[in-house]
Amino acid sequence: MATPNPLADSSSDPTPVSSKTYTIAGLVTTVYGLDELASSANEVAVLWLLHPRLQVQSIMAPIAAASIHDWNGRSASKSKGLIAVSFDQRNHGTREVNALANESWKKGNPTHAQDMFSVFHGTAQDTSMLIDFLSSYIFPDSSRTITKHLALGISLGGHSTWQCVLHEPRITAAVVVIGCPDYKFLMTDRAKKSKLSTWTASEGKDFLGSTDYPTGLCDATDKWDPMSFLVGDKLQPTDEQKKTLRPLIKQKLGGKHILCLSGGKDKLVPYFCSAPFLDWLKTGLDKKEGWFNDQGIVLEDIIDGDAGHEYSAKMKVEAVRFISDNLAGEGSLKAGTRTSKI
Repeated sequence: MATPNPLADSSSDPTPVSSKTYTIAGLVTTVYGLDELASSANEVAVLWLLHPRLQVQSIMAPIAAASIHDWNGRSASKSKGLIAVSFDQRNHGTREVNALANESWKKGNPTHAQDMFSVFHGTAQDTSMLIDFLSSYIFPDSSRTITKHLALGISLGGHSTWQCVLHEPRITAAVVVIGCPDYKFLMTDRAKKSKLSTWTASEGKDFLGSTDYPTGLCDATDKWDPMSFLVGDKLQPTDEQKKTLRPLIKQKLGGKHILCLSGGKDKLVPYFCSAPFLDWLKTGLDKKEGWFNDQGIVLEDIIDGDAGHEYSAKMKVEAVRFISDNLAGEGSLKAGTRTSKI
């Protein structure tokens, strides 16, 4: 199964914005849009950009430019500015120590499942760490205050973005592009397509906990992965389980806005692997019968039916719209869900 570059089409890339590089905690960190900030913008929002597997942080520059240009075209940008930040995911770009560890089972990497999860989980941790220190590097005179954090991730970065929005309280909005909130389902499906013996021997029944998806990885998945952490075996929770889950959902997702962008023809990260978790959220957020529809959560689930494993032109439009609307306190929904095909 080949791993396409989701950002290969650069035909519609916008005019670049300014960028400055800082070394923060040993990480080469690029900050976009500082020069474009209005002098009157005392408050600043940060859009964290998490790149795909086998790519590097610089590939996210056009995404930074698109969002910054759009926001700066709105009058609200005079009081609240937007910048974007990118950095190399672990074992990528300036941080690469083992190229094979970034590859798939089919490409000869026997620890693909462990490697991928640990990398994008580590990236979520890196994002939280960088949030702690960013302002002290870019605004050392405290002339501006960072008041909001958003995340946008693509593919591997999309998996990481799910963890960011779930576990990092300061990230209040997220755009997940061709990412998956259910790692066990995703990798079980990939093991089937890769015809791993650990899957074929039991038709997948014993794959989780096998040498290709060890028990230790199951434990880590249960701790951090959205589906395993929030839902687990509670796809249809009892009233008693709902009592336990409500405060957890409020703590982890209360007031947050999430946009999921998926390709209808994506074979690498197929939508059906995300569907059980997204449907679970939609049921709970249903305006009439949802059992956690009072927590200010917004979920937009949009599928580009013609797209494969890519950040398509239609997805780009939706992402830019969502980010600016979120910053402006606007949007298609105040709370609840929106599901559509584009």
